[in-house]
Amino acid sequence: MFKRLTSLILLVLVMLAAVPAAQAATKVVLQISDASPAKQTLVLNVANNLISAYGLDNVKIHIVAFGPGLKLLFAKNPNVVRIQSLYASGVHFDACENTLRAMTKKLGYRPKLDPYATPVPAGIVQIIKLVHRGYTLVRP
Repeated sequence: MFKRLTSLILLVLVMLAAVPAAQAATKVVLQISDASPAKQTLVLNVANNLISAYGLDNVKIHIVAFGPGLKLLFAKNPNVVRIQSLYASGVHFDACENTLRAMTKKLGYRPKLDPYATPVPAGIVQIIKLVHRGYTLVRP
């Protein structure tokens, strides 16, 4: 009985060694802190390019917007259809609450965010947390 169990364990180990290890997903955090429509388009293009290059299952992407870049995540941004498409592909959109509070104070009203945006306490802190979790920071 012991010999048979040992043989079975050895067989399982050999089979596991023959299976290639699953590759870890590439993790990227894209920073947008510029209100320029060209920069907003660029950051969305980079996200699309990453998905095309690595495939949906092999890349994790967060787009973190703060400062003037938060305008990318306003509800009436002209990129709303692209944001929805990227969100459906698994891209996370993080909106800086610090910036939102400052803009609210300056404008006199709270700007409405895109429904796909997730508020985070501070954009820069979110970036640092993601980098510590193995994400590569890219600022297009």
